[in-house]
Amino acid sequence: MALRPDSEKSRADELAERQTREQEVLFREVDEAVRQDQLGGAAKKYGIPVAIGLVLALAAFGGWLWWAEHQEGVKEERSEQLITAFDRLEAGQVPQADKDLAALASGRSDAQATSAKLARAGIALNQNRHADAIKLYEEVSADGGAPQAYRDLATIRSMAAQFDQLEPQKVIDRLKPLATPGNPWFGSAGELVAMAYLKQNKPDLAGPLFAAIAKDETVPKSLRSRTRQMAGLLGVDAVVDVDKTLAEVREQEGSAPAAQPAQ
Repeated sequence: MALRPDSEKSRADELAERQTREQEVLFREVDEAVRQDQLGGAAKKYGIPVAIGLVLALAAFGGWLWWAEHQEGVKEERSEQLITAFDRLEAGQVPQADKDLAALASGRSDAQATSAKLARAGIALNQNRHADAIKLYEEVSADGGAPQAYRDLATIRSMAAQFDQLEPQKVIDRLKPLATPGNPWFGSAGELVAMAYLKQNKPDLAGPLFAAIAKDETVPKSLRSRTRQMAGLLGVDAVVDVDKTLAEVREQEGSAPAAQPAQ
Protein backbone atom coordinates (compact mmCIF):
# COMPACT_ATOMS: atom_id res chain seq x y z
CA MET A 1 0.00 0.00 0.00
CA ALA A 2 1.04 3.62 -0.38
CA LEU A 3 3.14 4.84 2.54
CA ARG A 4 2.41 8.08 4.35
CA PRO A 5 4.98 10.39 6.03
CA ASP A 6 5.41 9.88 9.77
CA SER A 7 6.64 13.41 10.49
CA GLU A 8 4.49 15.48 12.86
CA LYS A 9 5.03 18.55 10.70
CA SER A 10 3.23 18.91 7.43
CA ARG A 11 5.30 19.15 4.27
CA ALA A 12 4.08 22.74 3.79
CA ASP A 13 5.45 23.69 7.24
CA GLU A 14 8.78 22.02 6.48
CA LEU A 15 9.08 23.86 3.16
CA ALA A 16 8.23 27.19 4.80
CA GLU A 17 10.82 26.68 7.52
CA ARG A 18 13.48 25.64 5.01
CA GLN A 19 12.76 28.71 2.88
CA THR A 20 12.95 30.98 5.94
CA ARG A 21 16.29 29.53 7.06
CA GLU A 22 17.79 29.84 3.58
CA GLN A 23 16.65 33.43 3.22
CA GLU A 24 17.94 34.37 6.69
CA VAL A 25 21.41 33.05 5.84
CA LEU A 26 21.49 34.84 2.51
CA PHE A 27 20.21 38.13 3.94
CA ARG A 28 22.86 38.03 6.67
CA GLU A 29 25.53 37.58 4.01
CA VAL A 30 24.23 40.61 2.10
CA ASP A 31 24.10 42.69 5.27
CA GLU A 32 27.70 41.80 6.10
CA ALA A 33 28.87 42.65 2.58
CA VAL A 34 27.15 46.04 2.65
CA ARG A 35 28.72 46.92 6.01
CA GLN A 36 32.31 46.03 5.04
CA ASP A 37 34.69 49.03 5.28
CA GLN A 38 36.90 47.50 2.57
CA LEU A 39 34.32 48.39 -0.05
CA GLY A 40 35.72 51.97 -0.06
CA GLY A 41 34.23 54.80 -2.08
CA ALA A 42 32.43 52.55 -4.52
CA ALA A 43 30.63 50.91 -1.65
CA LYS A 44 29.66 54.29 -0.19
CA LYS A 45 28.31 55.47 -3.50
CA TYR A 46 26.68 52.28 -4.76
CA GLY A 47 26.34 50.17 -1.61
CA ILE A 48 22.70 50.93 -0.92
CA PRO A 49 21.47 50.38 -4.53
CA VAL A 50 23.56 47.22 -4.76
CA ALA A 51 22.20 45.99 -1.46
CA ILE A 52 18.64 46.71 -2.52
CA GLY A 53 19.26 44.91 -5.81
CA LEU A 54 20.73 41.92 -4.00
CA VAL A 55 17.86 41.81 -1.54
CA LEU A 56 15.33 41.85 -4.37
CA ALA A 57 17.28 39.17 -6.21
CA LEU A 58 17.43 37.03 -3.09
CA ALA A 59 13.72 37.51 -2.49
CA ALA A 60 13.06 36.35 -6.05
CA PHE A 61 15.43 33.42 -5.54
CA GLY A 62 13.64 32.52 -2.32
CA GLY A 63 10.34 32.61 -4.18
CA TRP A 64 11.77 30.32 -6.84
CA LEU A 65 12.99 27.90 -4.16
CA TRP A 66 9.51 27.81 -2.66
CA TRP A 67 7.92 27.24 -6.09
CA ALA A 68 10.35 24.41 -6.91
CA GLU A 69 9.76 22.76 -3.54
CA HIS A 70 6.01 23.22 -3.92
CA GLN A 71 6.08 21.59 -7.36
CA GLU A 72 8.09 18.68 -5.98
CA GLY A 73 5.62 18.34 -3.14
CA VAL A 74 2.70 18.27 -5.56
CA LYS A 75 4.48 15.65 -7.65
CA GLU A 76 5.09 13.44 -4.62
CA GLU A 77 1.49 13.83 -3.48
CA ARG A 78 0.16 12.88 -6.92
CA SER A 79 2.49 9.88 -7.03
CA GLU A 80 1.12 8.71 -3.69
CA GLN A 81 -2.43 9.17 -4.97
CA LEU A 82 -1.58 7.09 -8.03
CA ILE A 83 -0.12 4.30 -5.89
CA THR A 84 -3.23 4.34 -3.70
CA ALA A 85 -5.44 4.03 -6.79
CA PHE A 86 -3.37 1.08 -8.03
CA ASP A 87 -3.61 -0.54 -4.60
CA ARG A 88 -7.38 -0.22 -4.70
CA LEU A 89 -7.45 -1.62 -8.21
CA GLU A 90 -5.37 -4.60 -7.13
CA ALA A 91 -7.70 -5.13 -4.18
CA GLY A 92 -10.68 -5.29 -6.53
CA GLN A 93 -12.09 -1.88 -5.58
CA VAL A 94 -12.50 -0.99 -9.24
CA PRO A 95 -15.18 1.76 -9.04
CA GLN A 96 -13.27 3.74 -6.38
CA ALA A 97 -9.95 3.18 -8.16
CA ASP A 98 -11.43 4.42 -11.43
CA LYS A 99 -12.78 7.50 -9.65
CA ASP A 100 -9.35 8.24 -8.14
CA LEU A 101 -7.65 7.74 -11.50
CA ALA A 102 -10.13 10.05 -13.21
CA ALA A 103 -9.28 12.82 -10.74
CA LEU A 104 -5.56 12.35 -11.36
CA ALA A 105 -6.02 12.36 -15.13
CA SER A 106 -8.06 15.56 -15.21
CA GLY A 107 -6.46 18.70 -16.63
CA ARG A 108 -2.81 17.60 -16.62
CA SER A 109 -0.31 15.88 -18.91
CA ASP A 110 2.36 14.78 -16.43
CA ALA A 111 3.49 11.20 -15.88
CA GLN A 112 0.91 10.61 -13.16
CA ALA A 113 -1.98 11.84 -15.33
CA THR A 114 -0.78 9.76 -18.26
CA SER A 115 -0.43 6.64 -16.11
CA ALA A 116 -3.92 7.25 -14.75
CA LYS A 117 -5.40 7.50 -18.25
CA LEU A 118 -3.68 4.30 -19.37
CA ALA A 119 -4.95 2.50 -16.28
CA ARG A 120 -8.49 3.78 -16.86
CA ALA A 121 -8.30 2.59 -20.46
CA GLY A 122 -7.31 -0.86 -19.19
CA ILE A 123 -10.29 -0.87 -16.85
CA ALA A 124 -12.59 0.11 -19.72
CA LEU A 125 -11.25 -2.73 -21.88
CA ASN A 126 -11.82 -5.26 -19.10
CA GLN A 127 -15.39 -4.00 -18.84
CA ASN A 128 -15.87 -4.29 -22.62
CA ARG A 129 -16.18 -0.52 -22.98
CA HIS A 130 -13.95 -0.46 -26.03
CA ALA A 131 -15.00 2.99 -27.23
CA ASP A 132 -14.07 4.54 -23.87
CA ALA A 133 -10.74 2.72 -23.84
CA ILE A 134 -9.85 3.79 -27.37
CA LYS A 135 -10.77 7.40 -26.56
CA LEU A 136 -8.39 7.42 -23.59
CA TYR A 137 -5.60 5.75 -25.55
CA GLU A 138 -5.95 8.29 -28.34
CA GLU A 139 -5.87 11.17 -25.85
CA VAL A 140 -2.55 9.94 -24.49
CA SER A 141 -1.19 9.25 -27.97
CA ALA A 142 -1.95 12.81 -29.07
CA ASP A 143 -0.72 14.50 -25.88
CA GLY A 144 2.49 16.34 -26.71
CA GLY A 145 3.17 16.92 -23.01
CA ALA A 146 3.08 13.23 -22.09
CA PRO A 147 6.25 11.10 -21.95
CA GLN A 148 7.00 9.69 -25.40
CA ALA A 149 7.18 6.09 -24.18
CA TYR A 150 3.65 6.39 -22.81
CA ARG A 151 2.40 7.94 -26.04
CA ASP A 152 3.89 5.07 -28.05
CA LEU A 153 2.34 2.50 -25.73
CA ALA A 154 -1.05 4.20 -26.03
CA THR A 155 -0.80 4.14 -29.83
CA ILE A 156 -0.08 0.40 -29.81
CA ARG A 157 -2.91 -0.33 -27.37
CA SER A 158 -5.32 1.77 -29.40
CA MET A 159 -4.47 -0.05 -32.61
CA ALA A 160 -4.77 -3.43 -30.89
CA ALA A 161 -8.15 -2.53 -29.37
CA GLN A 162 -9.65 -1.63 -32.76
CA PHE A 163 -7.55 -3.84 -35.03
CA ASP A 164 -10.50 -5.75 -36.47
CA GLN A 165 -12.41 -2.56 -37.28
CA LEU A 166 -9.57 -0.64 -38.96
CA GLU A 167 -8.26 -0.78 -42.47
CA PRO A 168 -4.92 -2.64 -42.28
CA GLN A 169 -3.08 0.22 -43.95
CA LYS A 170 -4.05 2.57 -41.12
CA VAL A 171 -2.54 0.16 -38.60
CA ILE A 172 0.63 -0.03 -40.69
CA ASP A 173 0.88 3.74 -41.06
CA ARG A 174 0.47 4.35 -37.31
CA LEU A 175 2.78 1.60 -36.09
CA LYS A 176 5.46 1.17 -38.73
CA PRO A 177 7.73 3.84 -37.16
CA LEU A 178 7.73 1.75 -33.97
CA ALA A 179 8.04 -1.61 -35.74
CA THR A 180 11.78 -1.35 -36.32
CA PRO A 181 14.59 -3.34 -34.64
CA GLY A 182 16.06 -1.41 -31.75
CA ASN A 183 12.83 0.36 -30.89
CA PRO A 184 11.58 -0.58 -27.38
CA TRP A 185 8.17 -1.38 -28.86
CA PHE A 186 9.48 -3.36 -31.83
CA GLY A 187 7.91 -6.65 -30.74
CA SER A 188 4.42 -5.40 -29.91
CA ALA A 189 4.17 -2.93 -32.79
CA GLY A 190 5.84 -5.29 -35.25
CA GLU A 191 3.43 -8.12 -34.53
CA LEU A 192 0.43 -5.89 -35.27
CA VAL A 193 2.04 -4.58 -38.45
CA ALA A 194 2.77 -8.14 -39.59
CA MET A 195 -0.83 -9.14 -38.91
CA ALA A 196 -1.99 -6.13 -40.92
CA TYR A 197 0.21 -7.31 -43.80
CA LEU A 198 -1.56 -10.67 -43.64
CA LYS A 199 -4.93 -8.90 -43.85
CA GLN A 200 -3.60 -7.25 -47.01
CA ASN A 201 -2.62 -10.70 -48.33
CA LYS A 202 1.09 -9.81 -48.21
CA PRO A 203 2.74 -12.85 -46.58
CA ASP A 204 6.02 -11.89 -48.24
CA LEU A 205 6.12 -8.85 -45.94
CA ALA A 206 4.56 -10.46 -42.88
CA GLY A 207 6.81 -13.53 -42.72
CA PRO A 208 10.19 -11.76 -42.51
CA LEU A 209 8.80 -9.33 -39.93
CA PHE A 210 7.53 -12.18 -37.75
CA ALA A 211 10.95 -13.83 -38.09
CA ALA A 212 12.81 -10.64 -37.16
CA ILE A 213 10.76 -10.33 -33.98
CA ALA A 214 11.34 -13.99 -33.12
CA LYS A 215 15.11 -13.56 -33.48
CA ASP A 216 15.28 -10.42 -31.33
CA GLU A 217 16.40 -11.44 -27.83
CA THR A 218 15.18 -8.15 -26.35
CA VAL A 219 11.60 -9.18 -27.12
CA PRO A 220 9.67 -11.12 -24.41
CA LYS A 221 9.92 -14.90 -24.82
CA SER A 222 6.17 -15.40 -25.16
CA LEU A 223 6.03 -12.95 -28.07
CA ARG A 224 9.12 -14.47 -29.69
CA SER A 225 7.54 -17.91 -29.48
CA ARG A 226 4.28 -16.70 -31.01
CA THR A 227 5.96 -14.87 -33.88
CA ARG A 228 8.32 -17.82 -34.48
CA GLN A 229 5.29 -20.03 -35.05
CA MET A 230 3.73 -17.49 -37.40
CA ALA A 231 6.96 -17.17 -39.37
CA GLY A 232 7.15 -20.96 -39.66
CA LEU A 233 3.59 -21.16 -40.95
CA LEU A 234 4.57 -18.65 -43.63
CA GLY A 235 7.64 -20.65 -44.61
CA VAL A 236 10.22 -18.31 -43.08
CA ASP A 237 12.96 -19.73 -40.86
CA ALA A 238 13.02 -17.82 -37.57
CA VAL A 239 15.44 -20.06 -35.67
CA VAL A 240 18.96 -18.80 -35.03
CA ASP A 241 20.13 -21.23 -32.34
CA VAL A 242 18.32 -24.58 -32.54
CA ASP A 243 19.38 -25.80 -29.10
CA LYS A 244 18.43 -22.53 -27.43
CA THR A 245 15.08 -22.46 -29.21
CA LEU A 246 14.30 -26.03 -28.15
CA ALA A 247 15.20 -25.15 -24.56
CA GLU A 248 12.84 -22.18 -24.65
CA VAL A 249 10.05 -24.35 -26.08
CA ARG A 250 10.56 -26.95 -23.33
CA GLU A 251 10.56 -24.21 -20.70
CA GLN A 252 7.27 -22.84 -21.98
CA GLU A 253 5.74 -26.30 -22.17
CA GLY A 254 6.84 -26.95 -18.61
CA SER A 255 5.20 -23.75 -17.38
CA ALA A 256 1.94 -24.46 -19.22
CA PRO A 257 -0.93 -25.95 -17.16
CA ALA A 258 -1.07 -29.72 -17.38
CA ALA A 259 -3.96 -31.16 -19.39
CA GLN A 260 -6.76 -32.51 -17.21
CA PRO A 261 -7.75 -36.15 -17.76
CA ALA A 262 -11.10 -36.80 -19.37
CA GLN A 263 -13.88 -37.52 -16.89
